[in-house]
Amino acid sequence: MTDSKYFTTTKKGEIFELKAELNSDKKEKKKEAVKKVIASMTVGKDVSALFPDVVNCMQTDNLELKKLVYLYLMNYAKSQPDMAIMAVNTFVKDCEDPNPLIRALAVRTMGCIRVDKITEYLCEPLRKCLKDEDPYVRKTAAVCVAKLHDINAQLVEDQGFLDTLKDLISDSNPMVVANAVAALSEIAESHPNSNLLDLNPQSINKLLTALNECTEWGQIFILDCLANYTPRDDRESQSICERVTPRLSHANSAVVLSAVKVLMKFMEMLPKDLDYYGTLLKKLAPPLVTLLSAEPELQYVALRNINLIVQKRPEILKHEMKVFFVKYNDPIYVKLEKLDIMIRLASQANIAQVLAELKEYATEVDVDFVRKAVRAIGRCAIKVEQSAERCVSTLLDLIQTKVNYVVQEAIVVIKDIFRKYPNKYESVIATLCENLDSLDEPEARAAMIWIVGEYAERIDNADELLESFLEGFHDESTQVQLQLLTAIVKLFLKKPTETQELVQQVLSLATQDSDNPDLRDRGYIYWRLLSTDPVAAKEVVLAEKPLISEETDLIEPTLLEELICHIGTLASVYHKPPSAFVEGSRGVMHKRLPARTGSGEGTECPDVGNAAGGSAPEAAPSIIPSQGDLLGDLLNLDLAPPTTTGPTPSTSGMQMGGMDLLGGGLDSLMDESEPLGGDIGGSPAMGAGFGAAPTVMPASLNAPVGGGLGDLFDLGGGVGMPMGAYIPPKTVWLPAMKAKGLEISGTFARRAGVIQMELVLTNKAMSVMTDFAIQFNRNSFGLAPAGPLQVLTPLGPNQTIEVSLPLSTVGPVMKMDPLNNLQVAVKNNIDVFYFSCQYPISMLFVEDGKMERQVFLATWKDIPNDNESQFQIQDCHLNSEAASNKLQGSNIFTIAKRTVEGQDMLYMSIKLSNGIWVLAELKVQAGNPNYTISLKCRAPEVSQCVFQCYEAVLKN
Repeated sequence: MTDSKYFTTTKKGEIFELKAELNSDKKEKKKEAVKKVIASMTVGKDVSALFPDVVNCMQTDNLELKKLVYLYLMNYAKSQPDMAIMAVNTFVKDCEDPNPLIRALAVRTMGCIRVDKITEYLCEPLRKCLKDEDPYVRKTAAVCVAKLHDINAQLVEDQGFLDTLKDLISDSNPMVVANAVAALSEIAESHPNSNLLDLNPQSINKLLTALNECTEWGQIFILDCLANYTPRDDRESQSICERVTPRLSHANSAVVLSAVKVLMKFMEMLPKDLDYYGTLLKKLAPPLVTLLSAEPELQYVALRNINLIVQKRPEILKHEMKVFFVKYNDPIYVKLEKLDIMIRLASQANIAQVLAELKEYATEVDVDFVRKAVRAIGRCAIKVEQSAERCVSTLLDLIQTKVNYVVQEAIVVIKDIFRKYPNKYESVIATLCENLDSLDEPEARAAMIWIVGEYAERIDNADELLESFLEGFHDESTQVQLQLLTAIVKLFLKKPTETQELVQQVLSLATQDSDNPDLRDRGYIYWRLLSTDPVAAKEVVLAEKPLISEETDLIEPTLLEELICHIGTLASVYHKPPSAFVEGSRGVMHKRLPARTGSGEGTECPDVGNAAGGSAPEAAPSIIPSQGDLLGDLLNLDLAPPTTTGPTPSTSGMQMGGMDLLGGGLDSLMDESEPLGGDIGGSPAMGAGFGAAPTVMPASLNAPVGGGLGDLFDLGGGVGMPMGAYIPPKTVWLPAMKAKGLEISGTFARRAGVIQMELVLTNKAMSVMTDFAIQFNRNSFGLAPAGPLQVLTPLGPNQTIEVSLPLSTVGPVMKMDPLNNLQVAVKNNIDVFYFSCQYPISMLFVEDGKMERQVFLATWKDIPNDNESQFQIQDCHLNSEAASNKLQGSNIFTIAKRTVEGQDMLYMSIKLSNGIWVLAELKVQAGNPNYTISLKCRAPEVSQCVFQCYEAVLKN
């Protein structure tokens, strides 16, 4: 009879019987009783009353009985901590048992008993087991260290177990090495800043040697550890890749994906012209294809990972399109994922094949799949221009099938094709209009209305078509109502005489009868535009549309890099970073791919076409464009005085660009766009954009803030009134001997939200100077004169004049070295003179730079730790309140303050004129003249300049 008999009994008074049997002299009876106890425990009965009796059975040589008792102990030790101490002696004894299985069993159980009282007794036995002669005991003890660290981290560090664990990486047994790596990785995960796995070429070599002889899970631990290592150069990178490549042919798919992760990461460092690089690309394809012959669940995981790999390196699988063709018996989740990858791999070379497949899929019975297939045809048209015509005719064939949902999806994608290729395929509009009555889904109706409105001049009965939609206006979804409103306004602007009644009808429906604020607002805007300035209305409503990008669903490059570093984990299935779904105290490290050491060209293959906006998806945008020929730029400046002078730009206007609240990258520095102001001193267009002075003052520092963050920061007291902004003393920028007698000195100031360049011009020559003009070279933050240099009277010999020049931040951008360097050209009637000066970056700190506390905390966590810089400010004798007031005068805002062990911690935020946020933590200790400041920013290159500002403001 099997052990199932132990689960069938439900007698009353059983506990007393079991107690007697547990104390029996007969070994067999004891074993039977313990089995019954474990069975009762498994089905949820409370048998904790038998704790002392079961613990007494530990003193036995029988391995099976010992395992059962240990199992019971793990379950009940937490609820009976005082009784559990009775078992300690047996553990200590078992750790010295001649049988290695018993020694390992004892140390494994010790790690699973999460009772603080017992933990300290386990240190000695664990120390012995870590140095045991038997590898089975050592590998078990290595895992036990990680478990013990989870219970009491301090104890593990004090006892030196971490050093012993590091020594085990050099163990002769591969399984011990793998478990030591696994334990150290787990401990390092919960302490992201500790440098536990201090990997160097020697230890990497040991791991690679152990890799060949480990079990499959050991191999995964070692490969995951290798993925966190950054090789010194491409040579070391190639050597590691060569030794990891054999893992690609492993039977376990987890090992294969871990190996792919290591290779994808280290390939970043290999020059693309290297023969080995091409070989490696070829070797990566077969294992990924093999994963697709597994069961559906594994296929899905493989496909989600392949989706990431294809976005990063499409060339790996560009010849493997056929394996992603859908099989009739694939589950829907596999079909949809395959479809996505097919579109990513579509290129001019294989588009005919792909379209034939997609057309086939569009006649399937699974509605979701058919919809996705029709959308896929549209995406192919947008991605591969040469195929657009073929895609459109395929879509028209599908519309002729008159299958409702196929027709609706086709109309939605044709709208996108019209956007991508204007004035090319509009001949199909008549066919689309025939299917107007069959549309019942909001997205399809909205798409059709957009087409009718956009091409109203080509559709004879456009007004009748739109009027038919208008009849049930209030029953339509918001999406359709908004589209209908815009379409009728477009129609009115194209055919004003025929549609006046129609436009009045839709405007009154939108503004008077609707309770949707979006619809009402849009209605009022159109109404006012049409009634006050029809020409402006035409320019706004009928403006040329920007072309839509080829790939709108590519993962953002920095996120893609992070996900590539998490291949084979849940993050790669969810396509979200671990921080998005891992909760709890465990720190989540943001991982990045290493920088390439070889050639710097993008990784897109020519067949596959570029990603969104025509840039390779993996080429991370350079934060600020690099310097060109600076002298050449300055020599080509047009230094004629400007004819028009725009009003002084205000910072509040400048913040209008689509800045991310959490201050993502240096958005406005991404491209070297032309300055809004045109020539030197602004223009009417620029004045219109940047008119009024800022009306919104920063919120009071004393304003109460609700929510948990106040408690977290434990705000101590209010902060006093801010002092004035810091203005550096004037310095000589251009000596007279270098400028034919013209001496220029000056400084920069920020007043009422406007940046001023304050110049002192001195004529040390014998002749009169006139016709002054000024121009700046392209610079890191787009500083440019907002008006002409106002020297209204001739400058006679030995005369001095002070001039204040307002500056804007909408000029052309280029990264300078140092970042705050400004190259200036000044012209007068004698010559053109060049000089460079450095402006304090605090001039760019804007008035609305005070971040909400919740946003501050979320942003601080979100910015990678690698972007944090720490500096010392020495010989500063201010207390924290005085420091806070002084800094606020320069738009450095204190969000919160807390006191920890006599040390004041000030949490501060700064916003630069181009939308970059800098977060700071300033530590001020009473009586200590040295402050510590930590700065975090998504553009770490600004940190040094920001620190210099802190130093200048606090010391002056």
